Amino acid sequence: MDYRLYTGDPASTAAPIGIFDSGVGGLTVLRELHRQLPHESILYFGDTARLPYGTRTASEINQFVQEILAWMIAQGAKMVLMACNTSSALALEAAQADCPIPVLGVILPGARAAVKTGRRIGVIATAATANSHAYRQAITESDSQAQVWEVGCPEFVPLIEQNRIHDPYTRTVAANYLAPLLAHNIDTLIYGCTHYPHLAPVLKDLLPSTVTRLDPAAHLAAATARELDLLGLRATGQRRPTLFAVSGDPSHFSPLAAQWLGHPVEVQQVSLTSQKSSKTDQVSALNLSQRERR
Repeated sequence: MDYRLYTGDPASTAAPIGIFDSGVGGLTVLRELHRQLPHESILYFGDTARLPYGTRTASEINQFVQEILAWMIAQGAKMVLMACNTSSALALEAAQADCPIPVLGVILPGARAAVKTGRRIGVIATAATANSHAYRQAITESDSQAQVWEVGCPEFVPLIEQNRIHDPYTRTVAANYLAPLLAHNIDTLIYGCTHYPHLAPVLKDLLPSTVTRLDPAAHLAAATARELDLLGLRATGQRRPTLFAVSGDPSHFSPLAAQWLGHPVEVQQVSLTSQKSSKTDQVSALNLSQRERR
């Protein structure tokens, strides 16, 4: 399936919104988008051949993002959502400067929501996101009085991708990651990776009832709605079936996606090796500047 068979114009309201993540984590954003924007068609990409992103360098992440954006442009996407905190932390600014269609990240919407719920804010994230201090910067820019503690959780994504959410080992790992945050008496916990809402039953059981758990996915979906309205791109017709694509083996992604979305999904495998080299030609053909559209 190729969305350009349906629309070749990224300025059309019927064009799809692209969502990408390293794997199944971005499905939390997909669910929120379907809930808040039921008429939007979605193009979902999981870079499963190269996960986890949290242990990658900034230069690797930027390269991956460029390749994914090029592919999504080729599919006719009208907007792209980085449903990946690591990419949002390390590559969003460059992507927004270079990409000819709007690109939104997940960190800023989550940070703005967090300061409305508390002042002692904990963040669980990939090592790369935690080390970037992107959440701390975004939160303190919104509220200079807020205190922020960030913990890198490198084992979470592999455990989730292996569907080991209810494994006793996962609970032990989670308790160890949460311990320093609980020692600071946090009142809010941000899921600083879109994979982490899948761990909600485990995290809820380990946290005091006084701690608000915040999923930035819902706030990214709300920010997407505002951006679509601002640009006059909100869809009003019937949405098309979501196109799922991965860079790795679809047979691993498909059952997890079906389990978490509640219905079977058809997944295609795509290669991004040629996307980076063709990006310049695709951008020129679109002749559409994000800065001009704003």
